[in-house]
Amino acid sequence: MMAKHSRKPNKRKIFSSYLTSAVSVIMVLFLIGLLALILINTRHLTDYVREKIGFTLVLHEGLKEVEITHLQKLLNSASYVKSTRYVDKETAEKELQEELGEDFSGFLGFNPLFASIDVKLYARYTHSDSLAVLETKFLEFPQIREVYYQRNLVTLINKNLRKISLFLLFFSSLLMLVFFALINNTIRISIYSQRFIIHTMQLVGATRSYIRKPFILKSVAMGIVGAGIAYLLIFSLLYTYQKELSGLISLTSFPVMSAVFLIIMLSGILITWASTYFAVNKFLRLKFDELFY
Repeated sequence: MMAKHSRKPNKRKIFSSYLTSAVSVIMVLFLIGLLALILINTRHLTDYVREKIGFTLVLHEGLKEVEITHLQKLLNSASYVKSTRYVDKETAEKELQEELGEDFSGFLGFNPLFASIDVKLYARYTHSDSLAVLETKFLEFPQIREVYYQRNLVTLINKNLRKISLFLLFFSSLLMLVFFALINNTIRISIYSQRFIIHTMQLVGATRSYIRKPFILKSVAMGIVGAGIAYLLIFSLLYTYQKELSGLISLTSFPVMSAVFLIIMLSGILITWASTYFAVNKFLRLKFDELFY
């Protein structure tokens, strides 16, 4: 009766330890997945910001509709142009009135604005040197009176994007070390509760590899299940906020989502395997008296 009574608390203690480890592994793998998603999408995010940069091509007065349509078709066919939008004088007036909050044309007695074409470029053409070349090229069109873009803003965006990319690489490396340490400590604590079982197996002649095997299999299984749950949590999070994240991260991007799943799964397997291997080895080297500390 006494033996049965003493086993129950021990089993309950081991189960509680594994449950705590499993929850910790899931949460850390969830964070690793989010970090992987951000790093994979860094290029996409920078491209998204860069492609908001564009030119305003101010047109000459008195152009015929055919000339404007022809110019717009030429621009759309260019390899560096992502999209164009024609803005006539009346539309430009309305948009400026909305921004200023007052009717400036009524005060002046006429509309001083020109018709224009807003041009958005592909990300690889938004560097300062490329923009200078494109500005010259646009001015060669006879329909274009003036080319306008915010040079200082472009320079600032390019500098900040480089800084952000470097910071993300440094920060992600640091976080990976923290995540590894968290899972490693969690697994060591769970194995600590079974240190006497490890010692007993040594006393009956079990080899080190034989003792390690069940612990590693359990931990790796925990890592695989934890990775699956962590991925489902990330997928659910992205699905819930897909409208807010549209244009930045897409659930339909199979390569991105596959890469995130692969990173989470490999992290779950490798970290749990390595942590368990070294933790069990530590207790295999301890003498019986040292198990009480």
